[in-house]
Amino acid sequence: MAYYMYVSLQDDDKILNYAMDPGTGKLTPGADIPAAGGPSASAISPDRSTFYVGLRNSQELCSYRIDPNTGGLTQTSKVPVEASPTFLSTDRNGKFLLSAYYQGAHVAVHHIGDDGSVGDKPIVWLETAPAAHAIQTDRSNRFAFVPHIARMNDSVMNPPGDKLGPNVIFQFRFDEKTGELTPNSPLKVEQQEFLGPRHFCFHPTLDVVYFSDEQGGSVTAYRQDALTGTLTAFQTITTLPDGFSGRNTCSQIQITPSGKFLYVPNRGHNSIAGFSVDASSGQLTGIGQTPTESVPSAFSLDPDGNFLFAAGSESDRLASYRINSSTGALTPIETYSAGKRPMGVLITNQGG
Repeated sequence: MAYYMYVSLQDDDKILNYAMDPGTGKLTPGADIPAAGGPSASAISPDRSTFYVGLRNSQELCSYRIDPNTGGLTQTSKVPVEASPTFLSTDRNGKFLLSAYYQGAHVAVHHIGDDGSVGDKPIVWLETAPAAHAIQTDRSNRFAFVPHIARMNDSVMNPPGDKLGPNVIFQFRFDEKTGELTPNSPLKVEQQEFLGPRHFCFHPTLDVVYFSDEQGGSVTAYRQDALTGTLTAFQTITTLPDGFSGRNTCSQIQITPSGKFLYVPNRGHNSIAGFSVDASSGQLTGIGQTPTESVPSAFSLDPDGNFLFAAGSESDRLASYRINSSTGALTPIETYSAGKRPMGVLITNQGG
């Protein structure tokens, strides 16, 4: 089975293609893919045949067919959107492409063709609120969530006059036949603290959803009602070590396929926070922070959950780590020069 990694370089207008050794985690560069327009957020179809990327500067969505023998990408569609795409995902069946627009204050749903191409016009173009940062459907493919972070006007990452986000999670019902989104009840999960929910991931077997809290420097775990799809928070746990007082924001979040370990990058502390996951409750226990590249805005686990790769959007490097299958601890392996502003990292396997 072949393993390939894709790294979106927003300021270099290209996508890096690496072959990954599943035994050692070593990366071998392949042919770069030109992608003018600022490639950033990306997604891979459930059948692993198509790679999707959002172009933030040119405000477009692109699809590429993945060559299973080389990992090479061949463009199959490019469609305009009305704002800069911030996050992409497909529904669980790979029939629809969902996207979130941070500055555009919207989410969208596009139809996906039989060849993986993106439909010209969105089925859904729905206004939510400023700072919409992600959208995904749940494991049942019947519900979707859209976290909105909270921005501070004096933030280094927030220009003066930038709109503030509402610090809530929007809840929707998703029709897997039509792609339509309809408000769930309640529509919003209000945050009791200044957390700023940003990205999220689903436990592989439990009805539990984990959100990275950008401003809170934490992870919040929610129970999902299997019938109604609504969320109820049951734990918030810090991503930072005791005594740290510097500025920090959390970025993405991923859980291993086994459901044993969860990871969240810290931007500011510049580390990867790790957590062990209780198999019956989904409760998190911190297992420490591992130093990483400066401003780790994007990272990815490999499909087997044996390796973690973190990209420094300020250092322009990609760091690799081996995951201890018993403890979840990260052991540094190698650091690679990537390119200007790596903002998306995804890994897929082919042939199995």
